Amino acid sequence: MFTLSEQLATVIQRLKGPARQGLIGRLRRGIEKEGLRVDSTGRIAQTPHPHALGSKLTHPHITTDYSEALLEYITPVYCRPMDAMAFLGDLHRFTYRHLDDEWIWPASMPARLNGNDSIPIADYGTSNVGTMKHVYRKGLDVRYGRIMQAIAGVHYNVSLPDNVWIVLRELDGQGDTAMNDYRSSRYFGLIRHFRRHSWLLMYLFGASPALDKSFLGDSPTPDKLREHARRTLVSPYATSLRMSDLGYQNKVQAQLKICFNSLSNYVGTLRHAISTPWPAYERLGVNVDGDWRQLNANILQIENEYYSDIRPKRVARHDETPSQALESRGVEYIEVRCLDLNPFLTLGIDETQMRFLDTFLMWCLLADSPWIPDEECDRLDDNRALVVERGRDPALSLSVDGTERRLAELGHDVFAELAQVAELLDIIEGGTPHADALAAVAPRLDDPRLTPSGQMLLALEERGDDFVDYMLELARDQAVKLRDEPINRARDALFSQLTETSHQQQGDIEAADIESFSDFLEHYFARAREPRVTSKEAVGR
Repeated sequence: MFTLSEQLATVIQRLKGPARQGLIGRLRRGIEKEGLRVDSTGRIAQTPHPHALGSKLTHPHITTDYSEALLEYITPVYCRPMDAMAFLGDLHRFTYRHLDDEWIWPASMPARLNGNDSIPIADYGTSNVGTMKHVYRKGLDVRYGRIMQAIAGVHYNVSLPDNVWIVLRELDGQGDTAMNDYRSSRYFGLIRHFRRHSWLLMYLFGASPALDKSFLGDSPTPDKLREHARRTLVSPYATSLRMSDLGYQNKVQAQLKICFNSLSNYVGTLRHAISTPWPAYERLGVNVDGDWRQLNANILQIENEYYSDIRPKRVARHDETPSQALESRGVEYIEVRCLDLNPFLTLGIDETQMRFLDTFLMWCLLADSPWIPDEECDRLDDNRALVVERGRDPALSLSVDGTERRLAELGHDVFAELAQVAELLDIIEGGTPHADALAAVAPRLDDPRLTPSGQMLLALEERGDDFVDYMLELARDQAVKLRDEPINRARDALFSQLTETSHQQQGDIEAADIESFSDFLEHYFARAREPRVTSKEAVGR
């Protein structure tokens, strides 16, 4: 019989008192949601980012990711999931006023493509910072191709309020440790536990078991995919092809061996990567006869190029790189990056999933999370890789501490611990929203057909439709729904004002540039190589 770990039970019990006394505040979260614009035939849009949505460079809530057609919505930070969802919904409603005959693609795997060049690279204007963003994307093209960059997802950002850290630091007996150092150390513990257990999120929320044949271009069809209808390829047991070797994977980056044991190790590894040339990238060229092909020929052009399913983050100031911000003031929040869009949800995510994620992340924070030894680092993603490709296979077993166990059995053990964390969060929140979220998701453990990936394949098989045709039908239905729903008046006025001010801000930035792009880059990377440590980092837990 499963028993809750003594360490976790003790921590939760000690936190319940402060929670009941109101000494622990609510989690804070924000959502970044991507979605391709597509035309009425289900092909990726070739039109520019609508001017009425504002400047991609300076708008705080509506921008683009890799492609000109890949919308990215960014909500403010909220204490209540329903508020983040409401803001995200109004971003969609405002957008649909200006899309005419285009729709927002509801799936992570892209719409119908016509080769690499059919994916337009985002253009951010003529300023040095805008040119840098564009050249960085050109570098991603020459290194990995554009097709991989057309994949969309949800990024979920979570932080804890200061009063939680004060209570935890006292419970840990580290009252003399600087808060920034303590918080960073604990966040890295969260990340390590997350990486050991992210396979569960892939199973429960993965929603990309199918893709259009155009995604592969002229490449041969992998053995793990089989044909469906006329133009679709499916993987019978896959949960998230987006997170498989068909999606966000890179063999050069794999040699970085970032295991998230400490802030200094993490930052040092990234700084090494943005400063170390890579022969294959050197052969591509950087500035060839005035044509900038990439920002540099290093392992990473900039830190953002590093792909990971979770990242430590800190809002950077205007003269800082992300790593320098982390060094100076520590980890501020966690960004979860492994989430597929759920095409059956109008906004790609819902409040139930958010409540589950909050519970899962709090569990990762409170559970014991030992450092990752070198020998484990190489195997850390093995279970996740199995689940993204075969997660709904009844015969699948995962390896935990050298023992093979069935996924559902492991999942139930995790849920037993999550239930205790949900109880703690519900004391803070009031009611039972976290317990309800666990109850809503739990049946998926024993019935893979209830998972989003299972629902996707079941619908395709029952309908006999191609992936693109079915997703286009969902996109149209969601567009009708969003266009018919009223938008909050205050947010409508805000978005309209931001359209005007963001274009003005871009113009001001462009007018203020006085140095050449080459000099701008030289100064940027000179700063990026400079450590900015202002306090000693706490070591371990």
